[in-house]
Amino acid sequence: MSHEKTYHEQTNIDYTLRLREILKTLPEFARDYFRSIEPTSSIRTRINYAYDIRVFYHYLMENNPIYRNYSIKQFTPEDLEQLEPVDIEEYMEYLKVYKREDDEWMTNGEKGLARKMSALRSYYGYYYKHQIITKNPTLLVEMPKQHDKAIIRLDTDEVAMLLDYVESAGNTLTGQALTYYNKTKQRDTAILTLLLGTGIRVSECVGLNLNDVDFKNNGITVTRKGGNQMVVYFGDEVAEALMNYMEGDRKGAAPLSGHENALFLSTQRRRMGVQAVENMVKKYARQVTPNKKITPHKLRSTYGTSLYRETGDIYLVADVLGHKDVNTTKKHYAAIDEDRRRLAASAVKLRES
Repeated sequence: MSHEKTYHEQTNIDYTLRLREILKTLPEFARDYFRSIEPTSSIRTRINYAYDIRVFYHYLMENNPIYRNYSIKQFTPEDLEQLEPVDIEEYMEYLKVYKREDDEWMTNGEKGLARKMSALRSYYGYYYKHQIITKNPTLLVEMPKQHDKAIIRLDTDEVAMLLDYVESAGNTLTGQALTYYNKTKQRDTAILTLLLGTGIRVSECVGLNLNDVDFKNNGITVTRKGGNQMVVYFGDEVAEALMNYMEGDRKGAAPLSGHENALFLSTQRRRMGVQAVENMVKKYARQVTPNKKITPHKLRSTYGTSLYRETGDIYLVADVLGHKDVNTTKKHYAAIDEDRRRLAASAVKLRES
């Protein structure tokens, strides 16, 4: 009997095959670089880097007269060391607005620009370190700065409003919309309550199987980034929402072959995907907090902020959220204290009353 692959195992296979296809569109020597970063990077990071490096080569072919008649397979390491720092700076400027291979215009903000330049610097660094090239112009170019952005999350009353709305939205719906809502109400309530009550990632959520839920200990076994498994515990509200769904709609469902063990099923009786959960969260949140762009990651931020405020234990928050580096947690939660910041509004008097 063949072993049934978990969601994460199948996802890893799919991504690996996708990366292989992208590598076929890059110069042959690029494979050495991607092989070298495999032990220290996720498959998704390598895919993103491969796309980023491909953009770099297309930029050279479109904008550098020397490479105007090149095909991407003609590039060699020697071509990399022919470039000057100004070429890299011009590429950075190009990345802000450029046209993709399918003629769609692309833009990059601070985060996207930083990632693409990080990919290029890492790529150059490999060949420079191994003395395949003798010049590394990326080292002479200032990398783009990223400014800290305010963390968007739900306030306590907004959390309650969101969950209340999911449970009562049927009162405002009719026809086909009402039929669909009734089919997904228990599932959607369970997912939103779980995300808000545990802070797990959306990829961890969709990867859950039925046997990952342990009501005896009120815990779920999640597969973290890197493949490590961890038990995350939940409270009574999460337990109730999960039980209602698992004993209700999920128990009566007839999953398609290969999806029998999935905890959360789509209306097509397949395991829900990341994008489906993202769309569901946005759909409900839009009705409750139209001025905040709420995503599953924002629900994770909401949980992390609440946990830190209640416990004051940044190491606990890091552990529960699955952060490998507690500095990541400190940056996002400990450094931001809205309650103290609001005191500034009344601390300084402009006129004596």
